[in-house]
Amino acid sequence: MNEPRSRRRFLTEVGQGTLLATIGPALGAELGITSAAAAEAPAALSFGDMEPLVCFMQETPISKFQPALAGKLKEGVPLKKLVAAGVLANARTFGGEDYIGFHTLMALGPCLKMSATLPEKEQALPVFKVLYRNTNRIQENGGRDDEVLHPVAHGTDKPSAQQLHEVVKSKDTAKAEAMFATMMHQDADAGFNALLECVQDCPEVHRTVLPYRAWDLLDLVGREHATTMLRMSLRYCLNAEKSRQPEWDEHAGMLTKLLDEHKLLGRDPGTKAMDDGTVEKLAMTIFKGSPEEASGAVAAALAEGLDPHEVGEAISLAANQFVLRDHGRPPEWEFPGKPTGSVHGDSVGVHSSDSTHAWRNLSSVSQGRNVFACLILAAWQIARDRQYQPFLDWEPMPSKRQIGLVTSTDQAKLLSELHTMIKGSLQSHAAAVVHRWGLLNLPAEPVLEALRTYAISEDGALHAEKYYQTCHDEFHRTRAAFRWRHLSALARVTASEFGRPAPGQAEARELLGV
Repeated sequence: MNEPRSRRRFLTEVGQGTLLATIGPALGAELGITSAAAAEAPAALSFGDMEPLVCFMQETPISKFQPALAGKLKEGVPLKKLVAAGVLANARTFGGEDYIGFHTLMALGPCLKMSATLPEKEQALPVFKVLYRNTNRIQENGGRDDEVLHPVAHGTDKPSAQQLHEVVKSKDTAKAEAMFATMMHQDADAGFNALLECVQDCPEVHRTVLPYRAWDLLDLVGREHATTMLRMSLRYCLNAEKSRQPEWDEHAGMLTKLLDEHKLLGRDPGTKAMDDGTVEKLAMTIFKGSPEEASGAVAAALAEGLDPHEVGEAISLAANQFVLRDHGRPPEWEFPGKPTGSVHGDSVGVHSSDSTHAWRNLSSVSQGRNVFACLILAAWQIARDRQYQPFLDWEPMPSKRQIGLVTSTDQAKLLSELHTMIKGSLQSHAAAVVHRWGLLNLPAEPVLEALRTYAISEDGALHAEKYYQTCHDEFHRTRAAFRWRHLSALARVTASEFGRPAPGQAEARELLGV
């Protein structure tokens, strides 16, 4: 990450620029006063009609940002446009190369989706939360002086996915960006699918989630910005090549072998349904097996003609087991905002669930081999990550005892109990209340509303919005027999993150009158 420009350098350049504007460049050159910084600076990306609002997101001092944001709302600027400007500001500034930066980008889509489910008076709250984080990080990172993404010209040749992959592995950023721009100019869908072959080199949460979130945000910012959005993922892959590991080639060989062995290349996805027992069996095979067994089971299921959506459902349930079984952060891993026993933030469960959610979505919007490859790699990643801790020795939450302690059948009492458990940071008991709620077949919306409240109010260590959206989506596309596991996991994570309010939320509530 580049260091922010120094105050002295900034003032020097401002002074030179002011003098040049007064005496003119010709006389300035004669006197030896030139704007070297301006001459050396690469051209800036421009976003047309959105440019003033994008600059507003980058340049407004953070101490004045939320009042100014409230002013934009009063002027009639829609929340969607504010978020779109935040997205483009993030892309231009960070280019997928800053940890807090790309996590913030991943939260911008979910915060807007949360907004749409809230009463009108509260709709801006989740948006203010993430835009505040976005602008704050932009300014910590040097603001407009240190933008990562700049214009890239496209060529006229016709590069292949394999060529892009090889250039990425060679760590030639300029050549890779030019090649990718050419592919995207010719056919954005083909460019996206070529990029996924680079992403698949290393099943890792951020590498996986970033391209999905970028692609998902195109409906908001417009397809004309597809290259800009996906360049973040390309640059993430390029940076990762600096620490390439031998195991990348190992699982790449596994993927090639399974696609060939099960004759998945060139075939259409199947449509066969699975019964509940088959889904559960596949989920536990993925969770308990070795990486080879898990990925092989998914490849075999896809070759059998089973619907990729239902195979993805099983993979998602396997990832959910991490959250339900995790014993939490050990003492030696304590970190500010992430105490011993916590499971929010970058826990293996949250990461695995978010990764699987992304792999499933990438599979559903991709073409050809990628429809199958994304699901095979999702299973491989779950089984690989499980081996680092004794998850098979740990029982999933809530325990029978905890379930037995929740006896009410009254919806209002259960909801009150859920809030009490969350505010008491009682993770397993919060999960038990939601488990009980599901057994009673009560409506899901009150639970989702309660958990959403904390996803907005609490900091969540960069993951609250994204993980809430993951669980919301997986709940709604999982069959009735298993769907409440996702909300039990979300209740547990919510209780873990409670007690650390999100920066800027108190001010936002005051400004918005909520």
